[in-house]
Amino acid sequence: MEPVTFTASKASRASVPSHTPYLLIGGGTASFAAARSIRARDPNAKVLIVTDEPDLPYMRPPLSKELWFSDDPSVTDTLRFKQWNGKERSIYFQPASFYISPEELDSAENGGVAVLTGKKVVHMDVRGNKVKLDDETEISYDKCLIATGGVPRNLQVIERAGDEVMKRTTLFRKIEDFKALDKVSRNIQSVTIIGGGFLGSELACALGRRSNESDLEVIQMFPEKGNMGKVLPEYLSNWTTAKVKREGVKVIAEALVKSVTCKDDKLEIQLKDGRLVKTDHIVAAVGLEPNVDLAKSAGLEVDSDFGGYRVNAELQARSNIWVAGDAACFYDIRLGRRRVEHHDHAVVSGRLAGENMTGANKPYWHQSMFWSDLGPDVGYEAIGIVDSSLPTVGVFAKATAKDTPKAATEESGTGIRSESETEDTAVSPVASSLPAPVVQQNKDDYGKGVIFYLRDKVVVGIILWNVFNRMPIARKIIKDGEEHADLNEVAKLFNIHED
Repeated sequence: MEPVTFTASKASRASVPSHTPYLLIGGGTASFAAARSIRARDPNAKVLIVTDEPDLPYMRPPLSKELWFSDDPSVTDTLRFKQWNGKERSIYFQPASFYISPEELDSAENGGVAVLTGKKVVHMDVRGNKVKLDDETEISYDKCLIATGGVPRNLQVIERAGDEVMKRTTLFRKIEDFKALDKVSRNIQSVTIIGGGFLGSELACALGRRSNESDLEVIQMFPEKGNMGKVLPEYLSNWTTAKVKREGVKVIAEALVKSVTCKDDKLEIQLKDGRLVKTDHIVAAVGLEPNVDLAKSAGLEVDSDFGGYRVNAELQARSNIWVAGDAACFYDIRLGRRRVEHHDHAVVSGRLAGENMTGANKPYWHQSMFWSDLGPDVGYEAIGIVDSSLPTVGVFAKATAKDTPKAATEESGTGIRSESETEDTAVSPVASSLPAPVVQQNKDDYGKGVIFYLRDKVVVGIILWNVFNRMPIARKIIKDGEEHADLNEVAKLFNIHED
């Protein structure tokens, strides 16, 4: 049998092109967006994507959103989801037929995009313009994009707790994590999500919805006072927490985990204030560590404040190396140095890097947005710097049946609510002539509204709460960067009182 395996491995090594004009490291959204952008500007380009995942490029948001709401029992195999508007699509950006095989890349007359799956780039020789894979293969390139994304963080107390605890802990990031958690959640009595941010809150709502059908207990714990406490102003965070509880989730706030042990086939989570929580499985959703493994061999600078590779406004780290997506710490010409971990930023930065790899020399100016849905009836879209430690002004109105993510996508016909896909830019919008809305800070019904985040009296971030398809207006306000005497007047631009 041995010679067969030997020839197979030899063949697979021979199938890797030894040189590629465009090398994209990482197989996520940023990489795919760059590949599409390179091919649009250089139609015969030869692009090689190298990814350590077994899958072709796919989008991550549905893994914590729509896929959980599917009524198709085989959803973990098909990975197809219904958008809130009822249209069905796959989480893969393109079917396998879109790509050419790596061995065809050299000879392809019209070029193409090839994906090398299950391979990791472990070393980068910047001077020699080449990389080394984990099987010792070398590939040289003319231009290279690093889009290595991030690795989910874990809590040290869980890492130190030993194998029994680690076996019952899911770090959620990839297709295989979705499949594993889906399976686990059908076979246990209790699951605990640690983390109060986007991912933790989305998964809590998704599993909470499932708990209504089965007897699954869903617990969510986090150190903040309320859900999304680092992002939303306190009154809205409280409201969101109440909403998550209504989804069937037991929320434990101001929870600092002291230790986790395995006892009588249960996990025991001991909190610092003495509370004890017993559960069967933990999902740790406590953030992302940008993957900068290549920094050392490549001699690239990692940002000490934000993490990620430091790049300029054109997303360049060196003359022929670009970085996009979660791993890029870039210079935003409006808002300063940033690192952003969202789908839409991966699209925007990947596309910009691809354009610049083909000679565009464009700076980062197109603000990416992000969105989060807590089920089909509460959703928000945000842009810029949204950080609850900044001063905020919120302007709210009564919601109608049209003001839900479901209704919004039914109207617009798109499911992945990514502004950058459509590339709308607002011309100075016309304000509605209705009377100024009231700023409500304590009324409990935050049906829909606009929250402005301020830095030195200038709006640097905006959340549109159950207000959809108005992102170009928000983008323009941030781009203009002016001081506003009365944000009630600015809120009128969003016409939240017309419906």
